[in-house]
Amino acid sequence: MSAPVIEISGLHKTFRDFWFRPVAEAVNGIDLVVEKGDVFGLLGPNGSGKSTTIKMVLGLLAPTSGSVKLFGLPPRNRAARARLGYLPELSYLHPFLTARETVMYYAGLSNLDRKTAKARTAELIEQVGLAENANRPVGGFSKGMARRVAFASALVSRPELLILDEPTSGLDPIGTREVKELIRRLAADGLTILVTSHQLFDMQDVCSRVAILSHGKVVGSGRVEDIVAAADDKRHALEDYFVERLKVQ
Repeated sequence: MSAPVIEISGLHKTFRDFWFRPVAEAVNGIDLVVEKGDVFGLLGPNGSGKSTTIKMVLGLLAPTSGSVKLFGLPPRNRAARARLGYLPELSYLHPFLTARETVMYYAGLSNLDRKTAKARTAELIEQVGLAENANRPVGGFSKGMARRVAFASALVSRPELLILDEPTSGLDPIGTREVKELIRRLAADGLTILVTSHQLFDMQDVCSRVAILSHGKVVGSGRVEDIVAAADDKRHALEDYFVERLKVQ
């Protein structure tokens, strides 16, 4: 059997001050497995350890203890990094570049030759629904449209794993719907997705499985369909489940 896309075991991260004294235990013993084809939601309130966990998955932070594996490899391994795409919570796009130029720029960073980069850019611009606005400067885009440009940029190297950090943060209902529809289309194409969010209701109809974090610990996890099936109020099943898990902390 092939290795899980993400395998996290006994993960801890303690931040220390200038004198190396521990000041915050951001992640406290997390165990998670994300399999191929999952849309896995890492959910929790601000300060629960989501972003710190993501940074260790990306290899931007070293764990204090425990391990993270991507495709069976350490996250700083170049072969592992080549297989993932990342959309940060805040996407810094050059306002004077068009959507097409922005994606072409990231294609260049991914070492695609010009012919391949142009073809891939055209494909992605169509995929994220920006064909009619491809030659407009992104500085004039709505937040939802700008997020779709960022999605296209994260997908340019054809990743097998896409990591989304708070993808609906700051978006209005229309922008949120557009992002969720895009996530569903990508999942239907077989892409493995790890998404963080504190917007529980937004993720209920996107994720296949979730883990809920509080104070750096996993306090609940499972398949979304099982959580919804067991709930009296289907509309707010994930939110109610989340609140109940926090009550025991």
